[in-house]
Amino acid sequence: MSGKRTPETSVKTALVWLRRDLRLGDNPALQAAIDTGGPVFAVYVLDEKRQFSPGGAQKWFLHHALQSLDENLKPLGVLLILRRGDAGKIIPALAAEFGARSVFWNRRYAEDEITTDKKVKAALKDAGIEPVSFNGALLAEPWEIKTKSGGPYRVYTPFWKALRERGPTRRECPAPSKKLKTPPPRVPSDKLGDWGLVPIKPDWASAFGEDWTPSEKDALDRLDDFLHGAINTYGRNRNRPDKHGTSRLSAFLALGLISPLTIWNRTCAAMDKSDVSGSEAWKFLSEVAWREFSYHLLYHNPKIPTEPFREQFKSFNWRSDKKALDAWRRGMTGVPFVDAGMRELWTTGWMHNRVRMLAASFLVKNLLIHWREGERWFWETLVDADPANNVASWQWVAGSGADAAPYFRIFNPVRQGEQFDPKGDYVRRWVPEIASLPDKHLHDPSSAPQKILEEAGVTLGKTYPKSIIDLGETRKRALARYDAMRNE
Repeated sequence: MSGKRTPETSVKTALVWLRRDLRLGDNPALQAAIDTGGPVFAVYVLDEKRQFSPGGAQKWFLHHALQSLDENLKPLGVLLILRRGDAGKIIPALAAEFGARSVFWNRRYAEDEITTDKKVKAALKDAGIEPVSFNGALLAEPWEIKTKSGGPYRVYTPFWKALRERGPTRRECPAPSKKLKTPPPRVPSDKLGDWGLVPIKPDWASAFGEDWTPSEKDALDRLDDFLHGAINTYGRNRNRPDKHGTSRLSAFLALGLISPLTIWNRTCAAMDKSDVSGSEAWKFLSEVAWREFSYHLLYHNPKIPTEPFREQFKSFNWRSDKKALDAWRRGMTGVPFVDAGMRELWTTGWMHNRVRMLAASFLVKNLLIHWREGERWFWETLVDADPANNVASWQWVAGSGADAAPYFRIFNPVRQGEQFDPKGDYVRRWVPEIASLPDKHLHDPSSAPQKILEEAGVTLGKTYPKSIIDLGETRKRALARYDAMRNE
């Protein structure tokens, strides 16, 4: 005898394995499990040995997101089970323990994640349990959007054109609302508080709650607020960190408290009703599509989390500078626009995208420190850390990624600050020790005469650091390194 379960002997119990899809709405795996008509167990496994296990800041967000999800599942009669450990072993064991006929999940696209999912699928099949997976994370699967030659896109603009013309390749499914006729029995579960996801001593996330309410409801409310307000000036204000010009939905997307399809459909509906202008709406959706493009890149190029997308960058001569890296992490580089962003990141778990580009460029081009150092720090400190976005964006800034701007483009953080924070509101909020400097010198304190520094109470090197680099000289140094790489 094989020992396999058969449909005749198994109970009609369904298990839905939740990962980065902590929501009820547009959750195909959850809906399919409920549609089986029997008891449903929802399981979340904290698998900290996996490559893309949540970093410190996202663990805080995850804790509250799981609390909210549990509250949303209870009225449906769905039991949320928490486990910590190797998902490849835990999921098949739970399915057998619960007498599950089927296990449902929404697909993932990183190599490490796919390997785990294949392992689980094989174990379930061996036990006579049906594994069923869905697209619940993307507008279109990575194998559904192809170039004319049949391969994946390597450049964003034609990818976006193809995606926009084709549109999403699946339908949005509504949130389940009816309570299960047969709720599952109570079974042991880890206690969320025992996981220690929320820091206590010290509580470095104490201010996170001022910016984030990790719930599906808040995600939908934010989208609605955006569609009734900031989207109408999105093209003009999205690059301004001193203004509330973006949707700030990235953290909710990262853990799946809202799906990109819901964002797409609600934005298109607002366009159809003429509530928002088409140009602003499509610009917003084109930015959402960058996340999509990043996932397609990750799927077709599974080594990009650790290796450069562009082969030539394997020979690039990166520097090791622990002191400079530490100054960058702490927002103490002496370059106000960069420091403001790094302090915003540490305090709120988030950083405005324009400033992310500037801070990243400063690290990899002015300091010539490997992009992976920045990627690891962002993974640890961002509530919106995302397996595809984080890697693809760092490689883009470094010049080693797909569709990268010319690798020799080096942002000037002083000029960028003057352009996108013209009155200094952003810098003054996050770098208060130089807040009294006049606008003219705020983004470059070293340009201020000594008398103005004294009047503002600023002593460079004491109350605020002197710049750890010369922007002009480090630009020349970076260009020389790039030329050397190209000549090789």
